Amino acid sequence: MAHQSDLIAQNIEQYLQQHENKELLRFITCGSVDDGKSTLIGRLLHDSKMIFEDQLAAINKDSKKHGTTGEEVDLALLVDGLQSEREQGITIDVAYRFFSTDKRKFIIADTPGHEQYTRNMATGASTADLAIILIDARHGVQTQTKRHSFITKLLGLKHIVVAINKMDLVDYSEARFNEIKAQYTEFATKLDIQNPIFVPLSALKGDNVVNPSEHMSWYKGQPLMSLLDSIEIGDNINHQNFRLPVQYVNRPHLNFRGFCGTIAAGSISVGDAITVLPSGKTSKVKQVIQPAVNESNMSVQTAFAPMAVTLTLEDEIDISRGDMIVKSDDLPKVANGFEVKLVWMNEAAMKPGKEYLIKRATSSVTGRFTTIDYQVDVNTFEESQVEQLELNQIAQCQLQLNQTIAFDVYEEVKGTGSFIVIDKYTHATLGAGMIVKAGDTASSASSREYSEAEKALNAYIRQHYPEWGALAIKDI
Repeated sequence: MAHQSDLIAQNIEQYLQQHENKELLRFITCGSVDDGKSTLIGRLLHDSKMIFEDQLAAINKDSKKHGTTGEEVDLALLVDGLQSEREQGITIDVAYRFFSTDKRKFIIADTPGHEQYTRNMATGASTADLAIILIDARHGVQTQTKRHSFITKLLGLKHIVVAINKMDLVDYSEARFNEIKAQYTEFATKLDIQNPIFVPLSALKGDNVVNPSEHMSWYKGQPLMSLLDSIEIGDNINHQNFRLPVQYVNRPHLNFRGFCGTIAAGSISVGDAITVLPSGKTSKVKQVIQPAVNESNMSVQTAFAPMAVTLTLEDEIDISRGDMIVKSDDLPKVANGFEVKLVWMNEAAMKPGKEYLIKRATSSVTGRFTTIDYQVDVNTFEESQVEQLELNQIAQCQLQLNQTIAFDVYEEVKGTGSFIVIDKYTHATLGAGMIVKAGDTASSASSREYSEAEKALNAYIRQHYPEWGALAIKDI
């Protein structure tokens, strides 16, 4: 880590250029209350040399004042920045921290452990690539451990690191580590959590956090920081199915019309045949513009997720914000009814039949939850029947929109398979959901057949009447 700080001191411009090109890993830390989440993050920041001398002096002073760790520096105070958090000794909100190594940049979401903050944890996990689930070696797998594992699985996190903390308080026992590993593996198998990685550590003492532990020579795996630096996260992005939710139509003058957005999945190249949904209009990509290339020539041949791009098309067709551009040979489903998993995040309960604003990617559509199939107890995973959904509850529901949208299931493409629920009048965010599949009331089951017929007609029009441009069936 000394190399990084030396580089900053010697040539700040060179460091910033290298830093800009590093791969970004977002991860969440979660676990039961007092498992040591904040101390672990403080240790990562401290041992990676990502805190300033005045910060270190301040936490030394506060450590003596609060006396929570005896003679040790209380690294949790680096993270528990709010006075109310320090006084209570708990984390009460999602805190985002940033640090980097020579290889990667990191964004950490430190989330509360209490059940009443389930929505906070879901918020932190929704954008993460990886979850670190802390377990106190003295107590083993707790109810909250299972709850957090359930939420990480629900939100589709593929990489789970189980950090068995406070190993110093169980004499660095290999037997205790293996016992907890077996406990976690047993219930994780039921949740279909695949290949969790187990690390024994002591955040307070620094064992196996950044540096290998001298006290646990029996552990042959990597320290936590090495894992974070090397774990492959490319499989978190769907590279197969091209999806571009249109965010903005750029029309600076009559000779240019570009469709801007962030690629949610897949890749696109000049010349690719595309279809715009839900209208079904077709064309070909004329230009792919990626501003980060250089100022003189921003055109590229190919772009891929998660790049922000502007596409120009060969034909003048009507596209607006909220539409989705996809490849013509790989069409998603189009529907207005869905089976969804819903996390409710507001004090006012969700009531079936009430109309809400559903924001999915760049589209906003009104709709209602017609039924609550069942509510899931996040502690026991038991399912029960409820008439409305309260704050922090999770349920499977049927969602009916007032117009059709193109979508993917959440497990395949997060960006087009997730949504948030917004109050129509106050614009407050009320909940977050994930599309499981098209519902029984979906209104467009034959979208693929329709598109095949449409493509054939558009091809005929392009060949015999090029002056018309690309028209959808409904335009004729």
